[in-house]
Amino acid sequence: MKVNYDGHTHEHEFEPEYGLPEPLPAGERVLWQGSPDWRVLARHVFHVRALALYFAAILIIRGGFVLHDGGTLAAAIKAVGMTLPLVLMALGIALGLAVLSARTTVYTITDKRVTMRVGIVLNLTFNLPFARIAAAGFRQVGKDAGDIPLTLAGTDQIAYPHLWPHARPWRLSKAEPMLRCVPRGQEVARILAQAWSQARGLDAAPMVAPEPDAPPRRRYRAGGESHLTQGA
Repeated sequence: MKVNYDGHTHEHEFEPEYGLPEPLPAGERVLWQGSPDWRVLARHVFHVRALALYFAAILIIRGGFVLHDGGTLAAAIKAVGMTLPLVLMALGIALGLAVLSARTTVYTITDKRVTMRVGIVLNLTFNLPFARIAAAGFRQVGKDAGDIPLTLAGTDQIAYPHLWPHARPWRLSKAEPMLRCVPRGQEVARILAQAWSQARGLDAAPMVAPEPDAPPRRRYRAGGESHLTQGA
């Protein structure tokens, strides 16, 4: 069965319902479903742009050393050309990981939980009921995409390596699942906040538009309180 969603074609014949390990129970409905934007994922998670600039500087320095040591322009170009295939291979691997991560990932928000189907080689599905989510955040990345980290309640934990790259960076001891680089991120965060609040009988505070230079993260906590923290 091929399912075309959000401009991508996904093939997961074993899924009884797209992006989910089993059909939804009666009375539960999908509010939003989507995948990371691979372009934003490549820039902000796999750092393809930063790697390209770094390798470009290395190539320039390599050619400059050859010229400084008295070599000819042809020798400098040859020295750069010998290194260039390795650079292109490294960038291709990073870009390929971004594309594959986006194509094999499906985030689903229902009126009762969040599910994350992740994994390039081995698919894993994480079911996160709203009762187990203590807080959700938002950080804008790119033009309109966003990261949405989820703080798990109590002692619930998921190993960081099992989640990566769908985890909040550097939260190693208590990993936070994160919906990475989702298109129209602020709208998705609003849907999640409203669903979480309704499921727990609370009122969700309206989202605040992030500033371009310091995108804020709004966190929704049990008890109906919310506050802004700077995105990390």
